[in-house]
Parts: sequence; structure tokens; C-alpha cells
Amino acid sequence: MRIALLIVHLLIAIGLTGFILLQSSKGGLGAAFGGGEAYHSKRGAERMIFTATIVASVLFFLTSIGLLLIG
Repeated sequence: MRIALLIVHLLIAIGLTGFILLQSSKGGLGAAFGGGEAYHSKRGAERMIFTATIVASVLFFLTSIGLLLIG
């Protein structure tokens, strides 16, 4: 069980890294503190990658907790 969860965790980590690298870097550090485009809406593939990143990060968190409890 632990090995299977570890493999799933590793695959999610690789996917999460890929999703983060695929996102556009228009905002930069200034957007994190209120700068950049305030009313930019995500469309099409950008929205799908954004949603996939959120899902992968939640799954990564859950598998991390699972590994902690099993380990």
C-alpha cells in the first residue's frame, strides 16, 4: 500500500511541476503584490491548466498526508 501511494505521489509531483511550468508568467512578482493586470480572465487552455494545477496540488497534499499516516 505504501509503495503504491508513493508511486502515485511521485507521478502527481511530476504532473504538478509540469502544470506549473506550462502556466504563463505574465504577472511576475509584481502581480503577487497587487500589480499587473487586475481584470485578466482566464480562457480556454489557460483555465484548464490552472484548474489542473489546483487539482494536482490538492491531490499532492492528500497523498502527503496519507504517506505521513502510513509511514
